Amino acid sequence: MKPRSSHYSDSEVSTEKSLPDNRRYPRHFVPTLPAVTVTEDTDLIYGRHPVLTALENQRNLNRLWITSRLRYDPRFHNLILQAKDNGTVIDEVEPKRLDQLTGGANHQGIAAQICPYAYTELDDLLAKCKSINDPVIVVADGITDPHNLGAIIRTAEAVGAQGLVIPQRRAVGITSTVVKVSAGALENFPVARVVNLSRALEQLKEEGFWIYGTAAGGSEQLQNVNFRGPVVLVVGGEGEGLSMLTQRSCDVLVSIPLLGKTPSLNASVATGMALYEIYRQKSLNTLYLDKLQTFSGKK
Repeated sequence: MKPRSSHYSDSEVSTEKSLPDNRRYPRHFVPTLPAVTVTEDTDLIYGRHPVLTALENQRNLNRLWITSRLRYDPRFHNLILQAKDNGTVIDEVEPKRLDQLTGGANHQGIAAQICPYAYTELDDLLAKCKSINDPVIVVADGITDPHNLGAIIRTAEAVGAQGLVIPQRRAVGITSTVVKVSAGALENFPVARVVNLSRALEQLKEEGFWIYGTAAGGSEQLQNVNFRGPVVLVVGGEGEGLSMLTQRSCDVLVSIPLLGKTPSLNASVATGMALYEIYRQKSLNTLYLDKLQTFSGKK
């Protein structure tokens, strides 16, 4: 029987309503805007970088709230006009309104309500990989914390991975928090959501990928594994790690050696460490082949 997995420790937008006419109230009465509670299911992104990235990539936005000071900022002005032409409602608001919309978060003067995320089909992701030498795909098994998933996406896109696969059930999808934490990476990084993760892993095997799962009791330590060819890195969720069914679908279970007293790693941190080692090896292999070809050419 294969070793058990590691146990990672981890840690509404309402439509705008016009203000009531102040003449209907006594002079000492100041009407207040309704409180808005921001939940994980709200398709709301905020902050200059996430919204700017969404605008630059012509992401479909239902509504955009922006302060007057930022609206005419050269970085945003033309993009906002373009979004307006595409049907986005632009609301120029006071910072207090943005405080209410974002629950007091650091919005930096701008927020937007995005359309539901358009997931990629696994077949389309695989088709994209065919044109890339030694592609890398990350699979997240049961990640329920949107901050973890967002961090995984940000890291995976930054190092050059081709995409992410997540299950439809018992795992978080692409929420506004995931978009925010990914810091714009989702605009250039495809995510496929599958009904059956084990079946998806088998399909990846059929396409020539080797499946490496991260597990505390893995039979091979990370630095001793030779990550050649197309690679799938499978990471488990907070608390439960990889399911036994997912473990059985892996070709190799890999452990990350920990020398301190802390017994486990955050899932996104473990993903980053594993991806670094994978791309370190691929970089060395590429350098070696380049030198070999140069040497052969001189001969």
